[in-house]
Amino acid sequence: MASQIRIVVCGDPGVGKTSLIASLVKDARLLASGPEQQEVLPPITLPPSYNDGPSCIVIDTPGTVSSRDPLNKELRRAHVIWLVYADHYSYQRISLYWMPYFRSNGINVPIVLCANKCELTSSSDIESDQLIESEMMPLIKEFKEIESCIRSSAITNYNVNQAFYLCQRAVTHPIAPLYDTKELTLKPAAKEALSRIFFLSDKDQDGYLDYRELTHLQHRCFGKSISEQDVDDIFRTLAKANPGAGTLDNGVPGISKENFLLLNKIYAEKGRHETTWAILRAFHYSDSLSLSDYYLYPKLEVPPLSSIELSPSGYKFFVDLFLLFDKDNDGGLSDQELTDLFTPTPGIPQLWEETHFPRSTVVSEKGYITLQGWLAQWSMTTSLDYRVTLAYLAWLGFDEPSPSALSQSFIESRVYQAKKVSTTDALKITKPRRKRPQINGKSNHQYSSYWDLILGSSGGIYGPKKPIERSIFRCLLLGAGGCGKSSIMSAFLSHGFSPAYRPTILSSLAVNTVEMTGGKQCYLIVEEPGELETAVLSNSKRLEECDVLCYAYDSSDPDSFQYIVDLRSKFPELDRIPCLFVALKADLDRQQQRSELQPNDYTRSLGLSAPLHVSAMWPASVSELYVQLAECAMFPSTSTPRIVTDKENNEPSDFPPVWLTGAALSVMLVTATWIWRSSHSATPK
Repeated sequence: MASQIRIVVCGDPGVGKTSLIASLVKDARLLASGPEQQEVLPPITLPPSYNDGPSCIVIDTPGTVSSRDPLNKELRRAHVIWLVYADHYSYQRISLYWMPYFRSNGINVPIVLCANKCELTSSSDIESDQLIESEMMPLIKEFKEIESCIRSSAITNYNVNQAFYLCQRAVTHPIAPLYDTKELTLKPAAKEALSRIFFLSDKDQDGYLDYRELTHLQHRCFGKSISEQDVDDIFRTLAKANPGAGTLDNGVPGISKENFLLLNKIYAEKGRHETTWAILRAFHYSDSLSLSDYYLYPKLEVPPLSSIELSPSGYKFFVDLFLLFDKDNDGGLSDQELTDLFTPTPGIPQLWEETHFPRSTVVSEKGYITLQGWLAQWSMTTSLDYRVTLAYLAWLGFDEPSPSALSQSFIESRVYQAKKVSTTDALKITKPRRKRPQINGKSNHQYSSYWDLILGSSGGIYGPKKPIERSIFRCLLLGAGGCGKSSIMSAFLSHGFSPAYRPTILSSLAVNTVEMTGGKQCYLIVEEPGELETAVLSNSKRLEECDVLCYAYDSSDPDSFQYIVDLRSKFPELDRIPCLFVALKADLDRQQQRSELQPNDYTRSLGLSAPLHVSAMWPASVSELYVQLAECAMFPSTSTPRIVTDKENNEPSDFPPVWLTGAALSVMLVTATWIWRSSHSATPK
């Protein structure tokens, strides 16, 4: 909607354009006739307080042929045209000249048709209505640009303000996007928007708006209460257009979606479409009947190295949504229930389809997503792309109170009326984590010097052993093809074990909750890159977003572990990320690995614990695996490669042996003691 409305007054010479403007601003000097009257008034600006509308500029135009260039210039800048006629000749010119003229010049703005000088024909209201019916209605039906019509008189100031208001309303509350005057029905975009509003207003999802839900809708859109008499008037209006409308089967008053659309159609037909626009704008619809970008994607400042998670109110919203649409209370959302839930949205997020939903999360025996899987899926969505979550929070009505909050006292309370809820309230920003140091080109160098290790904390590059204050962590699952990565991902989601080998081509994701030691829960997003592994590991941004690496090898395959050694040698940046080594297929016979160092020796050289032995056939080992991965992500100081033993190049370790470390500490302690004693002995007694 324009911040300043430009109203261009057009018509033949002598129809009273200038007089109408003079009467509007109540300046009698401009109404003088004869040579003193100005031929064309300069543009007049009316402030926002005038007629309780936005700021307006009213532009007078001449009706002569010689002034077509200035007229065309003004018409191209116009938001609405105030088209005036006064007699039969100027009336005929509307359809024969003016309307074709506008169209030929590409002018496509709303037009308010005004029959001026009605004081010359004294007629009753009935005759006036008949005149409008016979004169103006044919023009409205022929030209869709004509939005409304009115009779006026500049001399008696009859309907001048009303005509000006119609011009304002044609811009602020246009009828064209809502109603098809030829088909006499609401346009598809309007039906879709109003259907979504009905869906969000139907808090109990019973298909009807009862008195409590109507009261809430009235407060949201108009900021005032609705009486029982007003509700009865609505029902009577609907009953005239559709007998039987407005009553439920049990006799309790209620409005169905069809009757809600019918009611707004009646408003459009009676010229009360500003009521419909008030409803639409209360639900953040723009003039194009689409949700505005500032509502779908509000600005959110995310510091570097921080992440986005759902806040408690965000989790509560998705829990309430799940419970509301789980109609059969079986603990899962069926395909139909999921379709019903996403009715006010464009459908299941594309990001979910890319991650192979619902295989990416926890489902029931019937294959329906459970509440645990539902929350995990939204947690993953928020972590991967929080803008998707913001948009769906808007589409699903996060700024609406829950059904349990819709008590009459709450609806009428000042707290509710003043409360402004943003979809960003459903998210929270985590504290930035410490930036990982750059690798200097030499594999496994984690400390800048020996003294950084001695004088620093035991946390190495991550500082003290304090947990990272986050609840969502991302893990990359790396290893040779066929080592069993897909099996432990399926076991992570309790999808069962399949002996058939299916190589992972595209990237595959899985998300689930992990209960850590002490009872704290977090969400772990595990990604198996598949054949995209090289591309993922070459992407520094993807590595920066990764919280923990899981190096998996087949303990029954002697050539499996060397793949990890080669991978870490090829991508030295991996040394900056916490990791866990896992020996899969532990239920099979263990084989000696064809590698210079055996897995236990290799992990010891990195200062890490020995590989964890896991089998998809042993559920307890799988659970322990993901607990340890979550702990590695939460406590990165204990799981990041630290001490180097570069035997391939016969290079000495960057760190002195343990005895030298102890000696250095002893020297420092003796020196500090000597300095303290010297200072005390020098003090006079």
